[in-house]
Amino acid sequence: MFGNKKNKRNVDIDSLVGSNSKICGDVHFSGGLHVDGEIEGNVIANDENSTLTTSERARIQGDVKVHNIILNGEVVGDVYGYKHIELAAAARVNGNVYYNVIEMAMGAEVNGSLIHSITPAEKSKAESVSSTDELIVDEKTAVNQN
Repeated sequence: MFGNKKNKRNVDIDSLVGSNSKICGDVHFSGGLHVDGEIEGNVIANDENSTLTTSERARIQGDVKVHNIILNGEVVGDVYGYKHIELAAAARVNGNVYYNVIEMAMGAEVNGSLIHSITPAEKSKAESVSSTDELIVDEKTAVNQN
């Protein structure tokens, strides 16, 4: 039934931060990044197809701004998952999580707020529809006032 199937995603890993590694400074990447070690700085994806995965041993002190995230370690900072974010059972976030689509496993911790946000493309589309609706409302109001 539910929960019996393991949801494994195949993610191409182009870069790896090993378990005995510590990076001090921001990390900008494209493609797939897997973190087993520690990063003191922001983690930022350079393209829309980028994916960040972390193991249970991973620790990131800084903001994470990536389109696709599979988090199973610790983040001290805000997490921005522009497309999809998966918080696995050992995930711990001390900060806010901004998401478009989110999956949370039992045991995942978020010490902050979960904030649904839309992608920049969806936002501009919604604003253009909203401005069109305002014009129509203004035209109806003008007709009713005559």
